[in-house]
Amino acid sequence: MARQAIDKPTHRNKLTPRREPYWGAPLAHGLFVGVRKLESGETWIARLRDEAGKQKYEALGRVSPTLDYLAACAKAKEWAKQQAAGVDTSKCRTISDACKLYVADRKRVKGDATAHDAALSFKRTVDNDGSIGAIALDKITQARLEKWRDALIDPEGDHKISKASTNRELIRLKAALNYAVSQRYVTRDREQEWAAVKAFKNAGQRRTLFLDYKQRRALLEAATGAVRELLEAAMHTGARPGELVKLHRRDFSEESRELKLRGKTGERSIPLSPKALAFFARMSRSKLPGAILLPRDDGKPWGPSDWDELVRDAATAAKLQPGVCLYTLRHSFITEVLGSGLLDVLSVARIVGTSIGMIDKHYGHLALSSARERLASVSLV
Repeated sequence: MARQAIDKPTHRNKLTPRREPYWGAPLAHGLFVGVRKLESGETWIARLRDEAGKQKYEALGRVSPTLDYLAACAKAKEWAKQQAAGVDTSKCRTISDACKLYVADRKRVKGDATAHDAALSFKRTVDNDGSIGAIALDKITQARLEKWRDALIDPEGDHKISKASTNRELIRLKAALNYAVSQRYVTRDREQEWAAVKAFKNAGQRRTLFLDYKQRRALLEAATGAVRELLEAAMHTGARPGELVKLHRRDFSEESRELKLRGKTGERSIPLSPKALAFFARMSRSKLPGAILLPRDDGKPWGPSDWDELVRDAATAAKLQPGVCLYTLRHSFITEVLGSGLLDVLSVARIVGTSIGMIDKHYGHLALSSARERLASVSLV
């Protein structure tokens, strides 16, 4: 292929428009930059001969003041570096692409629920207007990611999401970007950009959004249909939302007054209070053993987060504070039970399916207060 002087506009102006690029001098062994000159404009093209002798091509972008010959050469060298490392950017060019591929991987490895949660998270934080989804993987910078992280929280202090939630979103995004590296969609040296972005410190403090009895009753009265039943089940058990929506009729035993739950900590059976027993007996009535115990209004199983908007609407109608969600009822259950002093920390941990360490971290102050009150009623000396 004949080589042309293409580094200056005056040289390129003399070239005849055609689809076949005009190639300049080699930048390295087997690496060239060319220009495709058409009536509509000029585009830089890179060409690389791999070890097998096969020619590879990459469009570098339209010729412009910011993408001149020197800039095109720099892009061509970066592309050649990626090729040498086995990186293939054709399937995954942007952060949004990386997130979509990560969601697909989560679906294969972890299942629909995990994938659904990740997809919703990225839709809120990565793909929304003005966010970072369109940034090319090889253009990610620490500064841009930190700007994204900080934007998730309103600068006036009115949190769009909490710092703890922001940290979780950051962890999820880093996982997607690390997946892109593992699949060689981007070179490993880019990893340092997001590795340098730190989570907020002291964000994992104990939950403070608590609904007392009156507020919980107001929330129930404002809800209707299937979501009301889901709310009441959460109030009676302190179970995770995902555990409740997986319940079948056979998981409830009126004889033993127990409910069998399955979640991220495995399977457990929990005791039921008289009111909880009456509630689940009502939910079980006329259902076959394999039937969903708490279905949606249309009779189908709840999908991950299907209840979010319905709970928010009920909370708004009940004039409760912003941020109330189904998980708030788990926190309220633990707070009430521990604060009453009727159950010890180990029993509470077993009922809600978590470790004593997690209970102590988030609710230890309640157990201490309850123990102090009980000690005051005991004569030790």
